[in-house]
Amino acid sequence: MIGHVTTAIAALTAYAPLMGKAILTIVGVLLSIWLIFMVIGMIISALKFLMWLGLLAIIAAVVVTLVSRMAKSD
Repeated sequence: MIGHVTTAIAALTAYAPLMGKAILTIVGVLLSIWLIFMVIGMIISALKFLMWLGLLAIIAAVVVTLVSRMAKSD
């Protein structure tokens, strides 16, 4: 019985570094994919914000231009 336990422990400890490396590699790949999608989402969010800001700037410029032209025509 003790021989079987010793053989099992030896087999597990021999296999553990390879399995640990495989698991950490998979976890690293999953985390990097998650990070890439998160960064893409942040970039798209920033671009949407800047587009809204640009639209408001255009509207403000048009309103200022129209008000100044109306004031000159009087």
